[in-house]
Amino acid sequence: MSLFSRQDNSVVGLDIDGEYLAAAVVDNGSIGRMASVDLPTGLTRDGEVADAAGLSMALKEMFETYKLPKRVRLGVVNQQIVVRHLELPLIQDPAERDAAVRFQAADAIAMPLDEAVLDFVTVGAFETPEGAVRERVLVVAARLSMITALVESVKAAGLKPDGVDLTAFALVRMLGEGVATVDADHPARAICHLGGVTNLAVAVGDNCVFTRPLQTAWEDDEAVASSVAEEIRLSLDFYSASPDSRSVESLILSGPGAEHESIRDAVAQRTGLEVTVAEPLGSLGTHTVPSLDDPYRYTVAAGLALGAEA
Repeated sequence: MSLFSRQDNSVVGLDIDGEYLAAAVVDNGSIGRMASVDLPTGLTRDGEVADAAGLSMALKEMFETYKLPKRVRLGVVNQQIVVRHLELPLIQDPAERDAAVRFQAADAIAMPLDEAVLDFVTVGAFETPEGAVRERVLVVAARLSMITALVESVKAAGLKPDGVDLTAFALVRMLGEGVATVDADHPARAICHLGGVTNLAVAVGDNCVFTRPLQTAWEDDEAVASSVAEEIRLSLDFYSASPDSRSVESLILSGPGAEHESIRDAVAQRTGLEVTVAEPLGSLGTHTVPSLDDPYRYTVAAGLALGAEA
């Protein structure tokens, strides 16, 4: 199973948020069908499946009610996912490259690899003073038991999982700069998604270079807002201390909590960054969102669907 698998454009992006389900289809760069329903409390916990039967029932009812396609691309974000950067020699042979990544990941990732789903993407390359070319690789490892529980719950609803993707990657697809290649001085920007799980991503151009789920769930409360803002600040400090980090010059809020002033004000005060609220569907627009629905529910789902088009 690949965390970054690429499929055709008939796949539904499915965001199983802790508070709602959101599904979106993207065809040729345009939003097609979409639907969202509230998720009963207790079916997921901190981004993981807590009640498999209940989740399956909710998914089946939603897909039957809105007559959505059965093939789905899932997003994951929780504390059972480890993200690390590795540096490798430039290796052309795919099998040798995979083996080299797994060899280095065994030391860098604190979980047995036979209990994990492991995948990676290249995020850049550089030339050493000796003239050798090396590449930077973003490695993602997720607990196999966590991925299996999610996939089996989806299958039990009569759906067909086509791929599993990081929620952070879906966010960057939707809210990135539209620039695939950037120069060495290009700054980074942060994206914080305020949903059932508060998720922070750092992007350079259209590449996600750092991601971390936050412990504190967002709420429109001054004390909670301050706690979320402090976690964001500490996470950005951690990223800034990593090798080859870029200067983070701005922060974008997305998700259902993005429009709460208490969050925006607290984040701006704690980080000192310019804080803006994202267009929920980026360049895709919101004209196809049902009139009584919250467009901020669909950012991740649409990003997952865009990943299926790639």
